[in-house]
Amino acid sequence: MHHYAIVNAFSDRVLAGNPVAVFFDCDDLEPETMQRIAAEMRLSESTFVSRPRKGGDVQVRIFTPVNELGFAGHPLLGTALALSLRLQKTTLNIETAKGVFPFKLEYVKLGNDLPVAHIDMLQPSPVIQPYGQAEALLNALGLSHSTLPVEQYDVGPRHVFVGATDVATLAALNPDQRALAKHKNMAALCFCRDGDTWRLRMFSPAYGVVEDAATGSAAGPLALHLARHGWSDYGQSLEIWQGVEMGHPSKMYGMAQMDGSEYRLHAGGHAIQVAQGTYAI
Repeated sequence: MHHYAIVNAFSDRVLAGNPVAVFFDCDDLEPETMQRIAAEMRLSESTFVSRPRKGGDVQVRIFTPVNELGFAGHPLLGTALALSLRLQKTTLNIETAKGVFPFKLEYVKLGNDLPVAHIDMLQPSPVIQPYGQAEALLNALGLSHSTLPVEQYDVGPRHVFVGATDVATLAALNPDQRALAKHKNMAALCFCRDGDTWRLRMFSPAYGVVEDAATGSAAGPLALHLARHGWSDYGQSLEIWQGVEMGHPSKMYGMAQMDGSEYRLHAGGHAIQVAQGTYAI
């Protein structure tokens, strides 16, 4: 029996944000078993915690229903809360396939007995390049054009950003999932400005996710994409809302900084643990 927890990432309340299943003490599990469990859970991602190998507090592996990711945002944010409760620590170094990343937690009181914390995380520096199938992607999404160049940011998962004209256009998107599935190993991130905040939708049949409620690994890259094209400033924290159309509103913060010739990406938001149990494996 393996203990697990369900954490809603990028929200401070139940039935919101993006849930992740966090499985503990997984040194005895083979990757094939982890993949089958992730498919069984039917969440956008599940994580599996084992002993550290590189000097961190733990090693974490991340699985969508169909594949393993080297890094992801909402699963690691949720895992950080579950680990903080288990280890009684508010700073963590989590090992992933993309490296070791620091997390800082600050617990908040909201008048209920469920544990809630605001969590900040450092994200991988991305590999950026134009997306070679931009026209086909726009057709699959049902958009005539993108407000900014269609570019790919590889931070483990590959995010391709497409700008929608306004909130109404973004909310009305109904992609052709079959056409979108032809775009392998990527997620389409559609964004637009909404007053002083930003709205985001993510579609990725390639990762087994029709639509995601909160794509934390895209928060820092979106801030960078906007800064690179003059739509925001480096060092500016952006408030990003996702999952609104799914009925799971999620609030994320993203920031991009210049560190010499390198980019430093940050993401943050609340997480709340909503369930725990044991799983027979």
